[in-house]
Amino acid sequence: MSWSAQTKMLKGASGIAAILLLWQLSVYVVDVPPHFYPSPAAVWRAFIEMTEKGILPSYIADSMLRYLLGVLIGTAIGCALALLIASSKLAMRMLGPMIDFLYYMVELAWIPLFVIWFGFGLPTILVAVVYVVIWPVLFNSLSGIRSIQPSLILAARSLGGSRWQVLREVVLPGMLPQAVNGFRVAAGFAFRALIFGELIGAQSGIGYLIFESTTHLQTDRTVLGMICMGLLWLFIDRNYLRPFEKATIDRWGMVVSHDS
Repeated sequence: MSWSAQTKMLKGASGIAAILLLWQLSVYVVDVPPHFYPSPAAVWRAFIEMTEKGILPSYIADSMLRYLLGVLIGTAIGCALALLIASSKLAMRMLGPMIDFLYYMVELAWIPLFVIWFGFGLPTILVAVVYVVIWPVLFNSLSGIRSIQPSLILAARSLGGSRWQVLREVVLPGMLPQAVNGFRVAAGFAFRALIFGELIGAQSGIGYLIFESTTHLQTDRTVLGMICMGLLWLFIDRNYLRPFEKATIDRWGMVVSHDS
């Protein structure tokens, strides 16, 4: 490990240690019952207890399964819709404003309706995650397709390229960098939708842990769920999303729009 990496890691560890120290000191200064303001030690004990019983690993696995399934389905739908819509100028003109509108609409506002339509449980959570993934992927994929110079497509066709070859050699490479950027945005939206959906419509998962423990004033478990939520997202983003985005840009380059 390089010196700069070690220094960066040390700074990060020092920041975490400082936060834990201030947290523990505030427990002594603020004289409130533990179920209102748990200490780091209480949260650690909750972690050990729930891990030994297998509850926490099970909840994390349930959340990750829902998350991955929803993200994959939503990404596939978003990319497919982008390619279909981009194949027709009329469809682009007619559906463009609606896509913009739905992209900027607050995604979590739909979840209460999803509960009414699909009931509590996996269907609502999955639909919520899929829904919030579709629009950023679709929006950014269309932006990538629009940025492709028409002359590149015409050149490929004039060289005898079939529809599939033009799609594979010109359209997909042009779309991919912005589609991946949309995918990373969508992945963040999906994680929030997952937790919110589990808060109101699940019997397991990190969101359910936060809701259920709060209901019973088990704030040590509530804080544990919040910490797990943050750590899971950091793990996903740092180990998968950022490297994937960087590799895509390194391979295909960042697309610059040629619209004027």
